[in-house]
Amino acid sequence: MAAQRIEDTQGTDDGLREYEEKASAFVERFASDLADAGMQRMGARVFACLLSAEDGTLTSAELAERLRISPAAVSGAIRYLAQVRMVSRRRTPGSRRERYVVHEDTWYSSMINREHFLTRLAATLNSGVTALGKDTEAGRRLRETEEFMLFLQDELEGILARWEQRRAARAASS
Repeated sequence: MAAQRIEDTQGTDDGLREYEEKASAFVERFASDLADAGMQRMGARVFACLLSAEDGTLTSAELAERLRISPAAVSGAIRYLAQVRMVSRRRTPGSRRERYVVHEDTWYSSMINREHFLTRLAATLNSGVTALGKDTEAGRRLRETEEFMLFLQDELEGILARWEQRRAARAASS
């Protein structure tokens, strides 16, 4: 359906093919960047494909066709992306078919989750400092790492607050 809308705006099969080639090149490049940053490779490809889909939603069959991967690979990637809260599953009304949806505020939500993760890491590091001794070399390294995690957490809180302000200002001006 989205492809049909794109074809209508392009006017020709050649236009649709060119659009699909550009979209595919983007998906692979963005997925490569995400994988280089530590994301699971297949999860990165599926996420990039969903992100670039016209309405941000695709079925397993559509993902498999666009990415030229197996349904099992789609399933594993979706499981990973759902676990890290970057996509969700939505049933197609009147059908057993599921659509996979990229969240509107994926990056914001991801950073909120990272903030909680940083808190947990800092607490664990603090217990390591206590266990190993703050005057040992290991204790000093752990304390330095804990302080860095607390610094990141403080900075992330400010960044997220500024993003909320920017998003609200943009919405008000639209």
